[in-house]
Amino acid sequence: MIIDFHTHSFPEKICHRVVEHLSDVAHISYFTDGSIPGLLESMRRCQVDYSVNFPVMTRPDQVVSINDKQIRHSESLFEKGIISFGGMHPDYPDIKKELRRLKDHGIVGIKLHPAYQETDIEDIRMKRIIAEASAQDMVVLIHAGIDVGLCDHDYAPVSQILSLIDEIHPSKLVLAHMGGWGAWDDVARYLAGAPVWLDTSFSIGPVIKKFGQEDLLAFDDNLSLEDFTALCKLHGTERILFATDSPWSEQAIYTNYIMRADFSDEEKEHILWKNAVDLLEIPALTKKRVPR
Repeated sequence: MIIDFHTHSFPEKICHRVVEHLSDVAHISYFTDGSIPGLLESMRRCQVDYSVNFPVMTRPDQVVSINDKQIRHSESLFEKGIISFGGMHPDYPDIKKELRRLKDHGIVGIKLHPAYQETDIEDIRMKRIIAEASAQDMVVLIHAGIDVGLCDHDYAPVSQILSLIDEIHPSKLVLAHMGGWGAWDDVARYLAGAPVWLDTSFSIGPVIKKFGQEDLLAFDDNLSLEDFTALCKLHGTERILFATDSPWSEQAIYTNYIMRADFSDEEKEHILWKNAVDLLEIPALTKKRVPR
């Protein structure tokens, strides 16, 4: 089984326009049209069994309507292999009530995107969301490190993440992009081994740029396969989650990275799906977990 822990989709009426815009802003290519059918076709082609699908709220007034949609379609999408997460915005007024509503409807986690929400992860509003989600035993995934489309400020650097961990002790915190996109030395030196999960999304191999090699010269490239493997082992492969950030990475390419990396067969199984099953605690998935 393969579980992609980090994917995105957009409403079908606007998905192509959205991915074109985001692609132009970040100067990167895309690998699906950004729709649910496009994601499902990629999963079929790349032999991915489940994909965790994240919304991003850029305004507080979007929280209820987008979460409503996630709740409404979660069961039918799960039958097709898509696991729906909810979201939250730092300016939403009743965090506790909305998180409880999500959990009561079977949504096991949320995503926060500090860059798109223009709020540092150390901000008290972000801390309140993560603390409340942890109190309700929900998974929280945050975009960690620089966003290639909003590269003027790092809203979730390793230093702030470490402070958040020390203060809140989140129970199920997932850091996208291997803990901090572009800040690989800081992740390896200070964050590896911390009680969090790292997802592999948009972190391995060359970034496929649309407008030439000069676009991202201000930042480190993605990890080489060897450096990625070393970082996974340093952090502990039992807390690494296979993820792609589709449509911004190709699911088949990332699966191939894991299969080629210097991991044991057991480590590959944990990264590709077992760690995700254990973290998500979705009964229908847990039943599929093969005992050692």
